[in-house]
Amino acid sequence: MYDQYEGLIFDMDGTLLDTEPTHHKAWHHVLNKYGMHYDAQAMTPLNGSPTWHIAKTIIDRHHSAIDPYALAREKTAVAQTLLMDNVLPLPLVEVVKAYYGKRPMAVGTGNEHRLAVALLQHLGLLHYFDAIVGADDVSRHKPEPDTFLRCAELMGVAPGKCVVFEDADFGIQAARSAAMAYVDVRLAHHHSQ
Repeated sequence: MYDQYEGLIFDMDGTLLDTEPTHHKAWHHVLNKYGMHYDAQAMTPLNGSPTWHIAKTIIDRHHSAIDPYALAREKTAVAQTLLMDNVLPLPLVEVVKAYYGKRPMAVGTGNEHRLAVALLQHLGLLHYFDAIVGADDVSRHKPEPDTFLRCAELMGVAPGKCVVFEDADFGIQAARSAAMAYVDVRLAHHHSQ
């Protein structure tokens, strides 16, 4: 089905792994301590953003003076604990298994590199991927193309010969900016560049 591509790149949260409910739980848990509220719907457009960026948006909405990086670290620690117990792979993992050994594959995520590796390892999926690019591996995040361009570079595949699997608008924008084909897993529609 994706044989015309030389490299496959996967977003992680909501694409490969069902992590969204756990991330919401972690935000609620951390924000409650500070008397702040997590509005999942309002945060949906930020899917794919680094955690500190989401933290900054929440802090700004509450006119709070908390350090977004400290809040992000706290949320990541809670999420990591919860995820190890709750995370499940999504059906797209079948595509990964089907192309294993046939095409180089990478994960390009807004999560920290360390957390992405820990989760994929926990689920026995890490060995399928040739490269993992996390939020801390690039200086410009989705919707900028850097995450996916770095994936292509690490796989040794030209960007134009890659296809990206994504579930967030920022990620799809990033794939477009990288001149890559993409699959919006929310619709399972395939778009060539």
